[in-house]
Amino acid sequence: MTISREDVLRVAQLAHLELSLEEVEMYRGQLDEILNYIGKLNELDVTNVEPMAQVATSVAAGGTESNLREDVPDPCSIAAAVMDNAPDAVKPFFRVPKVIER
Repeated sequence: MTISREDVLRVAQLAHLELSLEEVEMYRGQLDEILNYIGKLNELDVTNVEPMAQVATSVAAGGTESNLREDVPDPCSIAAAVMDNAPDAVKPFFRVPKVIER
């Protein structure tokens, strides 16, 4: 698959990016390389490979030992300081400039 200049410009527009002509060409080439690599991966025979739900070994997946940390809630100890330093905050929210104008 070949990425066109128009494809890059459309993605840049959706991401609200202003790209120079050099950047458009650079990203077009990089995206082309990525898609070509994915195309090579699609050529691999994976008929005898079982799908994986999680890369890490876990007890639930039949492993003998979990290498995942315990999921323990940790209260945020800096929230008050962050809110105190925010230029336009109405607790518990930050007010930010509008970015959607298109």
